[in-house]
Amino acid sequence: MEEKEMSFIDHLEEFRWHLIRSAIAIFIFTIAAFAAKNFVFDTVIFGPAKPEFYTFKVLCHIGNWLNSPSLCIGDVPLDLQSRKMTGQFTMHITSSFIIGLIIAFPYTFWEFWRFIKPGLYSNEKQVSRGAVFSVSFLFITGVLFGYYIMSPLALNFLANYTVSELVKNEFDITSYISTMSSLVLGSGLLFQLPIVVYFTSKVGVVTPALMRQYRKHALVVILILGAILTPPDPLSQVLIAIPLYGLYQLSIIVSGRVHRRMEKERKNAQDRLDPHPEEK
Repeated sequence: MEEKEMSFIDHLEEFRWHLIRSAIAIFIFTIAAFAAKNFVFDTVIFGPAKPEFYTFKVLCHIGNWLNSPSLCIGDVPLDLQSRKMTGQFTMHITSSFIIGLIIAFPYTFWEFWRFIKPGLYSNEKQVSRGAVFSVSFLFITGVLFGYYIMSPLALNFLANYTVSELVKNEFDITSYISTMSSLVLGSGLLFQLPIVVYFTSKVGVVTPALMRQYRKHALVVILILGAILTPPDPLSQVLIAIPLYGLYQLSIIVSGRVHRRMEKERKNAQDRLDPHPEEK
C-alpha cells in the first residue's frame, strides 16, 4: 500500500510534534535534576574538584605503582563564590537544563531521526542503519571523557595556576559551571567527527586520500577547536586534541570503508548494465 504524500504544512506539523516530544523529554529530566539538587551539585558537578574523585584515585594508584607520588592529587584549592543575588538560583536552573539535555540527547536525536528517515531512499536507509546508536554512543563517550578525564585535570590545573603569590584564586560559581559545561558538552559534540566524516564521504565531499593529505592541517584545526570549546589553558587543549586526533585516524578508516563499498556497488551496477564486455 502506497503511503499518502504529505504536503509542506503536514511536514511542518509532524516536525512540530517531534520538537514538542523532544522538549518534553528534556523538561522532564531537567525537573528531575532540579529536584535532586544535593546529589547534582555535591556529587556530580563538584565531584571532579574533590580529591576522592574516581579519576584522582586511579591516578594515585598509577602513581603508587610507578613510585611517583606526584600523581596523587590532594585537595583542589577551589574557593567558589556567588557575587550576584540570583547567581546560585540561576546556576541551579542552568545546570539542571544542561543535565536534562545530556540525558535526553539519545531520545531527542531519535525523534529527529524519525522525522528524517522517511525521506531517505531505501539504499540510504540501509547504509544509515544504526545511526541513532552510533551518534548516541559517541556523544555519551565524549561526555564521559569530558567529565572523567578533562574536567578533573583541567580544574586542578586552573585552580592551582597563579601568575603571582599576590593573586588569590576565588572563582565565581558562574565561571565554574560554564567551564564544566564547555568541557563536557564540547567533548560530546567533538566526538561526532566519525559520523560527520561518514556522511560527507557518502556524498563524495571527503575521501581517505584527502584526509591523509591534510592530516597535519587537521591537527592544527583540532587544536584550534580545542582552544575554542575548552577553557583557555594548554592542558585542556591537549587533552581534547589527543582523542580527537585518534578519532581523525578512525575517520580515515571509516572514509576508506565507505569509498570501498561505494566502488564495489558502482562496479556491480556497471556489471549488471554490461554483463559481457568481452563480447564487444
